[in-house]
Amino acid sequence: MHQFVAAKASRLLDLLHRWRWLGPLVMRLVFGYFWLETGIAKVHNLDGFTQRFIGWHIPFPAFSATLSAWTELVGGLLLMLGLFTRLVTIPMIINMIVAVTLVVSSNLMGLDDYVEADEVIYTLIFLWLLIAGPGKASVDTLVARWLGVRTCD
Repeated sequence: MHQFVAAKASRLLDLLHRWRWLGPLVMRLVFGYFWLETGIAKVHNLDGFTQRFIGWHIPFPAFSATLSAWTELVGGLLLMLGLFTRLVTIPMIINMIVAVTLVVSSNLMGLDDYVEADEVIYTLIFLWLLIAGPGKASVDTLVARWLGVRTCD
């Protein structure tokens, strides 16, 4: 019985291993689309978004709102493509740290509130993408192979 279970588990793990490229692809497509969509909405209503920055007392509200909106729009598009994935996560992480620090933290009372805050979860996803990379099905991987750079996939 032990060998039967081990053999079935090994086959299942081998199958999942062959499809490991799908997880990062789906994450990048869905997460990137989310940011692309929010960025487009903010760019199209930049005056309203700037007013929110003024209400949150964020320094240089017009500049900061514009930078934040375009970071989300361009960052989301690049994530979906898997292009400059690791690089683009850095400004996205900074965007989330600013959001947590200057906007969200005033409503958070304890550790439970922090770990349930959307911005903290987004930061963790960006951190995972920074460390793990875009996966096999990405423009980054195609460019790396073309350049002869070894990838971990």
